[in-house]
Amino acid sequence: MSRLGDLLRTERLRQKLTPKQVARKCGVSESYIIAVENGTRIIADDQARRILKTIGLKEHSEADFTLDDIAATVDLAQVQPQMAKAAQKQRPAQPEAEKVASTRQADDQDKEGVAGSVWLDALQSVLKNVPVMNAVMQPVDHRLLPIQQGRIEGGAPDKVFYFMAPDDSMRGFRIYQGDLALIVPSQSPVDGAIMLVEYASHRALRKIKRQDDYTVLLQSYDKEYDAVSLRLHEVNFIGRAVRVEISL
Repeated sequence: MSRLGDLLRTERLRQKLTPKQVARKCGVSESYIIAVENGTRIIADDQARRILKTIGLKEHSEADFTLDDIAATVDLAQVQPQMAKAAQKQRPAQPEAEKVASTRQADDQDKEGVAGSVWLDALQSVLKNVPVMNAVMQPVDHRLLPIQQGRIEGGAPDKVFYFMAPDDSMRGFRIYQGDLALIVPSQSPVDGAIMLVEYASHRALRKIKRQDDYTVLLQSYDKEYDAVSLRLHEVNFIGRAVRVEISL
């Protein structure tokens, strides 16, 4: 149940209306009203105003709901594909066949009154599709993460990403092949941190140890401990791993 759904159901019951009666007045299906009441449906702003007006809550509008309330009105399993579609619009141009398929999908979703709604726009301000990058920095998946005070783990939402560990070279630090490290950009070495670095045409997660103002130790641990000492100018520091999601 969400705040919006609770309001709808409470007022509907007070006026002794059935979901079917409300649906008929609003020009939607009964299942639509039930889904809104249960908090499992993304509701477009025009539909929200129409339903609220129909059941007598004229003084309420989408502006009365906080971002937390909006996030609570939907099932994230339904939202994720919609947010992925929004992210797709920002990617490079697609081949014509894929573009046609994507357009058809968008048209179908627009008919449901979802795309472009104020609810989805607001939801995108509290949640972010964070890409999962492989060893060659190509996106292979994504994860939905909350935005808190405009940041994700202290990083800009459009800059953070997951890096999929390509091997077991960090198993001694409890990071195995396929695990996902959330990376917050940082171009300077952080002593004691696990960071994503590039060196000698190699990109990997390594534990950092500052040796002095000019050199750094890149530590790994597969079957045994290993470390490479390099000058700072020989290493490109991409970002710091702030947390790891393991694969089971």
